[in-house]
Amino acid sequence: MVELNQLSPPRGSRKKPQRVGRGIGARKGKTAGRGNKGQLSRTGRRRRPGFEGGQMPLHRRLPKRGFTNIFRSEHAVVNVAELNVFAAGARVTPEELRARGLLRRPLPVKILGDGELKVKLTVVAHAFSASAKEKIEKAGGKAEVLGLAVPPAPATLRPRNIEGSGQAGEQPRA
Repeated sequence: MVELNQLSPPRGSRKKPQRVGRGIGARKGKTAGRGNKGQLSRTGRRRRPGFEGGQMPLHRRLPKRGFTNIFRSEHAVVNVAELNVFAAGARVTPEELRARGLLRRPLPVKILGDGELKVKLTVVAHAFSASAKEKIEKAGGKAEVLGLAVPPAPATLRPRNIEGSGQAGEQPRA
């Protein structure tokens, strides 16, 4: 059996780095493979990401588009066709969906109406599309909506200085 003190890399697999700038007699001496003068011969020679030699860079030529919606809610999506794996009369919860491998991320669940539902189920989810709800009820099942456990937003992000509170010498905002 090979022991730790006997391990060594295969011959020729580890190469010493080329030392540069050690005199003109040595390989890669004097300019060390950088050429003559200019920005690229200097230390810290890298150009910033997106720099195109002074030409207006692509990220500044293209217009800004859209915005980030801070109220966006993300849901894990399951189509009604995927619910056919459950036995008739079963109660389908997000935990059941996760156990069957239909959900991966721990997000609120939304059921969408793609495909057909052939079994009667009680489906519990955070949201349903209109077509999904219709198809579940058409198959004789029930669609139950779960409430979202969302913490309430703070009343104000920057509370005003109230008389007798806050830092000493701080003026109330007008």
